[in-house]
Amino acid sequence: MMRRGGPKGRRAALFIRLYVLTAVRFSLSVVRFPVRFPRRSIKRADLSYTGSMKTILFTGGGSAGHVVPNLALMRELRYTYALSYMGTGGIEQRLVTDAGYPFLRVDCPKFRRSLCLENCKIPYRLHCAKRAALRALSENRPDLVFSKGGFASYPAVWAAHKLGVPILTHESDLTPGLCTRLIAKKCAYVLTSFEETASKFSNGKYVGSPIRKELFSCDKQRAMHKFGLPVRRPVLLVFGGGSGSKALNDAVAAALPDLLETFSVLHIAGDAAAEKTVQENGKCYLLKRYEPDMGSAYACADVVLSRAGSNTVFELMALKKRAVLVPLAHATRGDQLANATYFEKQGLVSVLREEELARLPAAVKETLEDARLGDALAASQFSSATGEIVKLIREFVDDAGGASE
Repeated sequence: MMRRGGPKGRRAALFIRLYVLTAVRFSLSVVRFPVRFPRRSIKRADLSYTGSMKTILFTGGGSAGHVVPNLALMRELRYTYALSYMGTGGIEQRLVTDAGYPFLRVDCPKFRRSLCLENCKIPYRLHCAKRAALRALSENRPDLVFSKGGFASYPAVWAAHKLGVPILTHESDLTPGLCTRLIAKKCAYVLTSFEETASKFSNGKYVGSPIRKELFSCDKQRAMHKFGLPVRRPVLLVFGGGSGSKALNDAVAAALPDLLETFSVLHIAGDAAAEKTVQENGKCYLLKRYEPDMGSAYACADVVLSRAGSNTVFELMALKKRAVLVPLAHATRGDQLANATYFEKQGLVSVLREEELARLPAAVKETLEDARLGDALAASQFSSATGEIVKLIREFVDDAGGASE
């Protein structure tokens, strides 16, 4: 039986698709009349380099998942190449500048998956962002652009293609994002975390997911001591991505008495949280806004409760951590649900929908005690692709072997 509102929903979806296509076609066209760039469109950093070092421009943003893998790659390349980053004033600016790399800000508009007036501004704002990126890359032309996707990466990739600069991009999710689909033909390769995703592109190349090296070097005993957690109780690590998750935070708050019957809880809740520590009768709850040492946080964990962003899931798999994944359900194309379902079918994770969060304590305890899941994780063969991607980047830069199509 057709649900009420079905035709309206389909018409709305069709309208959004037609609007996006129109906006993208406009933005891709060459506009011949003079355009005055808003001052906020671009904020410059010192990208001039001396000496003979070759240069690589990284780009990607909108969420931490587009930035952290880039930083893992940059860490391996920082002593042999001049590195810089282009993105918006979002989370990528904070993470990149904190890591000490030159940052070039170009404010690129984000398409919202709903009917709103902000989407009407996309063609003009995207055109301004593209031209700002073109001007910046013309002044300091890199030898390679490496994109990690997200709407923030589009201006840099467009400008690089216009200038004939080689481009590599990496798609983290099982289902390719809009930006990856738009830029794929401009890139020498579309590198992928999932083998199945590579087959969707004529230039697709499966490599795996880049993972931060520091996650693999932490000792559990030292990590437990660092956070002041009781050694004899299992630890539940909770986090909801770079900016936290209200749904997860609320669910943990509601279920906390039940969770503390079994677990010590290390909860990384995002910038809006008020940090606190509760220790009573051998029970421990530690609430933090942000944790820069995720290696130690992972090392403590017996079970992880998190969203299902691709980078997070591949970190969990490489570290062989039991996890309950709660895919982001709203304002998304369904990429997190696809990621979570992929690993659930292999018996490697537990999946809990947002509408099922009332049974959170039971789900977490079942995951801790699930022998089959433990055996599947122990037998799995996931590892970091950082080394392979770095090798490919070096080949393109040093041998000048890449050329954008």
